[in-house]
Amino acid sequence: MQITGLFIYPFKSARGIALPKARIEAMGLAGDRRMMLVDPSGHFITQRELPELARLMAIPGAAYLTLRLDDGREAMVAPPHPEHRMDVAIWKSIVSVAVADESVNAKLSDWFGRPVKLVFIDGESRRQASAEWAGENSPMGFADGYQILVTTTGSLRALNDDMETHGEGAVGMDRFRPNIVLDCDEPWAEDGWTGLEIAGIRFDFVKPCPRCIMTTQDQQSGSRDGANPMPAMGRIRMSADRRVPGPLFGWNAVPRGEGAVSIGDPVTILGKRDEWAIKQR
Repeated sequence: MQITGLFIYPFKSARGIALPKARIEAMGLAGDRRMMLVDPSGHFITQRELPELARLMAIPGAAYLTLRLDDGREAMVAPPHPEHRMDVAIWKSIVSVAVADESVNAKLSDWFGRPVKLVFIDGESRRQASAEWAGENSPMGFADGYQILVTTTGSLRALNDDMETHGEGAVGMDRFRPNIVLDCDEPWAEDGWTGLEIAGIRFDFVKPCPRCIMTTQDQQSGSRDGANPMPAMGRIRMSADRRVPGPLFGWNAVPRGEGAVSIGDPVTILGKRDEWAIKQR
């Protein structure tokens, strides 16, 4: 088993970037989900309520960040001033973040037809993953719950097989916005893993990932008119454990070290446990 895909999403809910190699830090893959949109009150915004974010690409540069919509509109964003700050809410977390210049916020508000602000995790920001699942001192960026999402090709194949059996088409792995994709042939084998070792780094599997309406959206256009994996996940991937309700796909992982991983790196399963309970049809 080896790594077959590495992805970061610099701007939460915007387009992902495929990488040949990635630096692993305590917060996850370097550069992953370090910026996001919020409304004027500081509440985070995602594709769930703003599907058009799928049309946005964030391209980090040495001096400036480039934001580009698929219609060609573009903005160059300078690093935010660390003293220009606000508190924002992302799920249950309240985080102090740096805020982009008002000219940038005005442009983004125009692009998306509503007042928004661009905010950044920086050295003064503090956010922790759930200690119940991840343990103490588990720093986070703007990912929904945990540092890294791992998926497998075998599980996607099994999901698409069920979709095609029911005449529902098929979806790509991009619908699930993983960070690390593994070429494991056995579907749902990850439900029984305690964790992995890759390039000398331990990744603990702490919690399965419940899926939401974003999996129904094309990750280039934001459209919800194409193939929809939710019915298939409802048939074959509904959690039977009330601690994590809903349809599951992928596992949240916490890195316990730092280093670099690359496409093609071999992957070692560190341990086995009873598989996560799934409702039977």
